[in-house]
Amino acid sequence: MLIVAVVAGGRAIDRAAPPPLAIPPVSTVVLDDDGVLLRAFTVGAGRWRLPVAVDAVDPGFIDLLIAFEDSRFRDHGGVDPRAAARAAMQAVRAGRIVSGASTLTMQTVRLLTDARERTPWRKATEAFRAWQMERRLTKDEILARYLHAAPYGGNIEGVRAAALAWFGREPGRLTLAQSALLIALPQSPESRRPDRHPKNAARARNRVLDRLATTGAITAADAARAKREAVPTRRRPVPRLAPHLARKLHQAEPAATVHTTTLKRDWQAALEDLASERVDRIGPRLSAAIVVAEHGTGRIRASVGAARFLDQSRAGHVDMTSAIRSPGSTLKPFIYGLGIEAGLVARNTLLADAPATFAGYQPENFDDEFHGMVTVEEALRQSLNVPAVTVLEALGPIRLVTRLEEAGAAIVLPQGFVPTLAVGLGGFGITLSDLASLYTALPDGGVPAQLFAQKAPPVRTARLLSERAAADVSAMLTAMRPPRNAPAGEIAYKTGTSYGYRDAWAVGYDARHVVAVWVGRPDGTPVPSLTGWTDAAPLLFDAFARIGVHRLPPAPVAVPTAALPPPLREFVPGRRKGGPARAPEIEIAFPPEGAVLALAAADGSRNKLVARVVGRPADTWLLNGRPLPIKVNRRQAQIDVPPGAHTLTVVTRDGASERVSFIAE
Repeated sequence: MLIVAVVAGGRAIDRAAPPPLAIPPVSTVVLDDDGVLLRAFTVGAGRWRLPVAVDAVDPGFIDLLIAFEDSRFRDHGGVDPRAAARAAMQAVRAGRIVSGASTLTMQTVRLLTDARERTPWRKATEAFRAWQMERRLTKDEILARYLHAAPYGGNIEGVRAAALAWFGREPGRLTLAQSALLIALPQSPESRRPDRHPKNAARARNRVLDRLATTGAITAADAARAKREAVPTRRRPVPRLAPHLARKLHQAEPAATVHTTTLKRDWQAALEDLASERVDRIGPRLSAAIVVAEHGTGRIRASVGAARFLDQSRAGHVDMTSAIRSPGSTLKPFIYGLGIEAGLVARNTLLADAPATFAGYQPENFDDEFHGMVTVEEALRQSLNVPAVTVLEALGPIRLVTRLEEAGAAIVLPQGFVPTLAVGLGGFGITLSDLASLYTALPDGGVPAQLFAQKAPPVRTARLLSERAAADVSAMLTAMRPPRNAPAGEIAYKTGTSYGYRDAWAVGYDARHVVAVWVGRPDGTPVPSLTGWTDAAPLLFDAFARIGVHRLPPAPVAVPTAALPPPLREFVPGRRKGGPARAPEIEIAFPPEGAVLALAAADGSRNKLVARVVGRPADTWLLNGRPLPIKVNRRQAQIDVPPGAHTLTVVTRDGASERVSFIAE
């Protein structure tokens, strides 16, 4: 009856007061695409306690830990009677405690309850809790809790944080000497800290090796070799890569303990080092940002938000990949691409680079000179402003901005402002990430990819350019002159400098990746002599050198100027301030330039646009550069127009043409 009563009482206590079973709260970790640690955040009172699975720890360490601490761990039920009897006999003979009888399960209970006292009552309580724990958890589950909670000095808890802090490596592969040190540290973590007490740490490690050799867990020769391995004397920092992206993910989902990204750890580290090295050469208080993405999928492979995250003089905490800045001339490729798509120009169409006024707007070139008649390709290669604005005037700035927004870019204009010709030279705000996304369209047939840093299916946005226009622009950008000492023809790229030398840009791509670079001061202070060509382009080419270049396919051959159709040999604006007006041979009477047309019907359907011309009839009608199935010799046509910005072009039999830009709603 007494035995039954004891058993019944024990079970009642077991149900009423269950043991601590939960793994203590762990640090939030940010991983790369292969599961490699990029960054971690402390937990609780600033402790590093990283999540770790038992099968992610070196099995040799697990075997040695059990051999040293609790050789019958796999067999007992939480308390080892043999170890307890042995410890008692040794104490009686020596008159003092010689060895303990705490099992790994009892030690785990003590760690999870944060018990400090060493009274007999406490020992009895630990033994009972260990028995409870064994009834509810498997041996590996108990080990998992020990591996998370064991102290290793300072604010380091758990074997993973310890391996990273003391050895700079994950615990999946440890040397014998490293394993022995990690076994020794939890017994007295502060007095054996390798960075503060390296001699104590070495002695404790060697005692572990000697005892393991005595029990036959390792050989004496292995122990001797392990003793010759130096004990680490400094604490290594836990990985802190991609700090801006990691902070963003952690703030967005603070309850999540693991964030897996699309980044590549080695690329991220290499490019963070590159940005840090580069800004030192450029000047004080400057920062740099880099985005690397696969243009075929949109996966971000590296995201450097600033040159140095902790550098207050450079405002390193500001993520410049998502800051709104003026893009300078980096949008010129899209202006010419839309011009090619609309049938306004070709690569070898001649444009006038001469003083011009556009409704009071007088753009000038960066070098304060004009170059006369140049081809579109020459104008893009030299980043001339007047030719770009000339083509944009014909397209309409609303059309450019609308196309960019439909492609997924967030275009920021001052409140109450409408797009003007200044947008072609960077007269609005955009982020580095969005600019990189726009450039993914050029090597991929005109359709950009939406960039993402966490695993997600590829997302394609609305078409930015026609396939032919994208190929022609890529061909022109591939022919751009590279910075000094950089190889030519390997990547397509464009630079830009914002007004007042506040921002320097370079965006380029090869057959697989887009790389976008920004250099400047995060506070927007002008930096004299800062340019995309001198400061951002070298950083761009160095970034490609570090991640590897995949050559672009051969570019399409350009048609010589003389072989182009007559309307494409030279671009002549229809009307320009300061020059004589010419009577058009054909003119679009409706829709008018810049019109906003409400084509949505009450029932949800769309009305057709009835377009009309005056003067000579049209033989060819084009919407956004694509021919429409309309008969020749017509002055009126019904056209299905989807919502958005459009360009309507009409052409007569002998090549006279007219075009208007409008928005359909």
